[in-house]
Amino acid sequence: MKLICSQSELNANLSLASRAVPSRPTHPVLANILLKANSDTDQVELTSFDLSLGICTTFDAQVLEGGEITIPSKLLLDIVSKLPQGDITISSTEEESGGITVTLKPKSGRYQVRAMNADEFPELPTVHEVEPIEVSASALSEGLQRTLFATSSDETKQVITGVHFFLKRDSIEFASTDGHRLAVVETSRESDEDQESEVTIPAKALRELQKMLGQGSASDQVEIYIDPVQVVFVRGNQRLTSRTLEGHYPAYNQLIPRQFKREVTIDRKQFISTLERISVLASQKNNIVKLSLDRDNQLVILSCETQDVGSAIESIPAQVSGTDIEVGFNVRYLLEGLKELSSAEIQIHLNHQLQPVIFTPLSGLKMTYLTMPVQIRD
Repeated sequence: MKLICSQSELNANLSLASRAVPSRPTHPVLANILLKANSDTDQVELTSFDLSLGICTTFDAQVLEGGEITIPSKLLLDIVSKLPQGDITISSTEEESGGITVTLKPKSGRYQVRAMNADEFPELPTVHEVEPIEVSASALSEGLQRTLFATSSDETKQVITGVHFFLKRDSIEFASTDGHRLAVVETSRESDEDQESEVTIPAKALRELQKMLGQGSASDQVEIYIDPVQVVFVRGNQRLTSRTLEGHYPAYNQLIPRQFKREVTIDRKQFISTLERISVLASQKNNIVKLSLDRDNQLVILSCETQDVGSAIESIPAQVSGTDIEVGFNVRYLLEGLKELSSAEIQIHLNHQLQPVIFTPLSGLKMTYLTMPVQIRD
């Protein structure tokens, strides 16, 4: 194998592909990047796979002699990232002992790395005989941005460690929960097809997809291929494949109340900045902040009291309807959700002290953020 490519192209694509290389590989070859050079198309393909998440990316090069090889990912990326810009010649040679050496030649100098045969690298899964579902990169990226934060990290509850996708004809619904809160986002899509699909995808894979989408144009189209055990995202010359999560995702729409006895309209940024100040004291002990509605004065009052440390109280003007109430929240859950709501003003919908509380933006993206209150102990 022999090829000539630019340092910048190689470095950018290596950086992307290496994200699926496991930190603790179960087999030595999984710590490697699979490099395929095609002399017919003058393209180089880089692939990494941890047996659950796989990333494949392709770029143009001058391929003098085709072939494929696997090279230690971290070592290769460390070398290439530090090389000067310009062309790099990459070649591989087989030794009499049966070993393989890959040589990198930049403008000056030479670097040699021990490699492994490509036959040992597992094949990246594909989804056969499935029509792709097309979505815009912007819709996909926005849905992920506003739901990934609410996924669970509890590996004993596998199905909620991912984001649930409900792909409809004219929209995609994203949902995530960790058992204490729920984020549901709906973004639009244009399609002439009536097919509907549901799938739950691990958060780890979706975070890598989010980074991949961030490197391209928001107007790019992404093709999604789904089967019962696998999902594949394709955007241009990049492909990400992931296993799906088994099990039935919670019926989250049944958790969202439809009628409310109290409603508040409030400035989102002011609410966030006040919460951040209050959280300085709340974080000293239990992260609990108390939200009190004052209808007569049209105020929302935020407070916390931390024994042996201190207390804090601030009020924010708001439009308040319904009777007064005091509700306790985990301040981190409040802040994380509020930061993902997209409008200047938001609405808070409440019923009773220990019933779900709903936060929605007044404009922009259609999003529902539900969080469970905590009991306030005097």
